[in-house]
Amino acid sequence: MSAHTHMPRSAWVYPALAILLYIVTEIPALGIGFTHTPAGLAFAAVLLVILFGTVFAAVHHAEVIAERIGEPYGTLLLTLSVTIIEVALIATIMLGENGVPTLARDTVFAVVMIVCNGLVGICILVGGLRYREQDFQVTGANVYLSVLIVLATITLILPNYTETTPGPVYSASQLGFVSVVTIVLYGVFLYTQTIRHRDYFIAGAGEGERDYAPAGRLFLISGSLLLVSLVGVVMLAKKFSLVVDAGAAAIGAPPAFAGVVVALLILLPEGVAALAAARKNDLQKSINLALGSSLATIGLTVPAVAIATYLLDKRLVLGLETRDTMLLIMTFLVSLATFGTGRTNILYGLVHLVMFAVFIFMVLVP
Repeated sequence: MSAHTHMPRSAWVYPALAILLYIVTEIPALGIGFTHTPAGLAFAAVLLVILFGTVFAAVHHAEVIAERIGEPYGTLLLTLSVTIIEVALIATIMLGENGVPTLARDTVFAVVMIVCNGLVGICILVGGLRYREQDFQVTGANVYLSVLIVLATITLILPNYTETTPGPVYSASQLGFVSVVTIVLYGVFLYTQTIRHRDYFIAGAGEGERDYAPAGRLFLISGSLLLVSLVGVVMLAKKFSLVVDAGAAAIGAPPAFAGVVVALLILLPEGVAALAAARKNDLQKSINLALGSSLATIGLTVPAVAIATYLLDKRLVLGLETRDTMLLIMTFLVSLATFGTGRTNILYGLVHLVMFAVFIFMVLVP
């Protein structure tokens, strides 16, 4: 029997508070917002509590909906929801007054490193400590990796080696071509995952079955509140980025640090759901969430940002620095080994966590 037989109060209170907090901060006469004063620091604390509460509310509603629609559609829903948040944030910051042409590249790279090393590593380690070994579908993992390697290479590495324009920037025609093939490849992947070869992404015969389907009324309410939660997270994440920037400046961290922290926040719903699945011995769902989010980030974010920058005549930097390229290649090589046997243990998890630690350290000490 599912735990989602009723809706906890926090599942609707935090989304409502998120929208309310955003509204009051947009009223200049109230003077509510983040500043380097005691009142501003108190606002930052309240913001963090409401923001994280709203993220967990989004996880709850996504899980309720997932129980109704089954796998792999449930994990796909959460993945696409988080990607929508990400696209909105990147577009808002990139196209603002102080545009950041490298933001899309840095965010996409951070998401890939966080989910393929940090999230995958912690899920494998936690599952290994609890169950010694865990199984998953090798075929499904190979599908994820093959598409991910191609998308990451043509969007994050290839721009450094083109001749029409000096790297790390694509020409308009190159960017258009890459955006089209990226969308096509991701679309075919979704067709493969949800229709053509759905069994590749389900661990066992019973994994796609639901022992409980939420009532229609609860399903509709959760659907509405999931949308409200996602909107609330997007609105407050803009305020949160100001707090992160101030914190990074206070500790002397490089600008890229703020992007990593915001990416961690955006990925929190998937992280919580993936870790919970690993603790329930459902590593397949953890892999679906982790690798699926990487694919969605590249497959949807890059084309969306490319269209926006083209229409507004902005510069889009995609090519990674040499150091980051090496980290990305190492991540793919180790992932091929990790997902090549269909069984994992704690050592695989630790290896990925070490690579994640190297990534974070290099952000702080470039």
